[in-house]
Amino acid sequence: MAPLKDLTPSVETVVSRMRALDEDLPARDGVAVFNRVYLAVTEEVERRLHAGAFTDARAATALDVRFAERYLDAVDAVADDRRPPACWRPLFQLRRHPGVRPLQFALAGINAHVGHDLALAVVDACRALGCEPAELEDEFDRVGELLVTLEERIREDLMPGPDLLQIADPLTHLVGSWSLERARDATWSAARALWALRRFDDLAEEFTDRLDAAVGFAGRMLLTPLAD
Repeated sequence: MAPLKDLTPSVETVVSRMRALDEDLPARDGVAVFNRVYLAVTEEVERRLHAGAFTDARAATALDVRFAERYLDAVDAVADDRRPPACWRPLFQLRRHPGVRPLQFALAGINAHVGHDLALAVVDACRALGCEPAELEDEFDRVGELLVTLEERIREDLMPGPDLLQIADPLTHLVGSWSLERARDATWSAARALWALRRFDDLAEEFTDRLDAAVGFAGRMLLTPLAD
């Protein structure tokens, strides 16, 4: 693997940015709900990096940083009155809708970030490290396993209790239609395809746009209001 090129901001820097967002955003804001989830993931990655849990810490850091940057770039775009990628638009558009439940916000953010951003982050990290996607597969899998574990906890924590069964029935049906494991598998295939297309700018751009739109459509379905 080639020497690591520019790798700023660091994991610590992106964690600091997410902590600042957590302090600034109203707790019920849909972006804040996702931000808390993602902050927990990134803090755990940081802890495991310090503990030596990753086979290649440099590769894991490159992937984690570039993954986080995609989300933070979307946040910055909205703050600057620019359009974020299509995958993120439903979350930002519906972030204050009273009929959308916290679990929906969390899963819609994970859908955007894993379904679209992670594939592009793999390519970004490969360019920075001078390596092939296959050399990042172990780190990709470890981050993915952490996300799956966290998703299970999110569903348990944010699913309404028995006193809200009239909401839980449609919510259970809605969130059960999306799977992080399936999304992660599709993302790895998309990352490999994008890497193979990297010398064909037009095709790579078209593939990325279609991926962005498809993930955005799924996110809009996840954010279907369940109450007025």
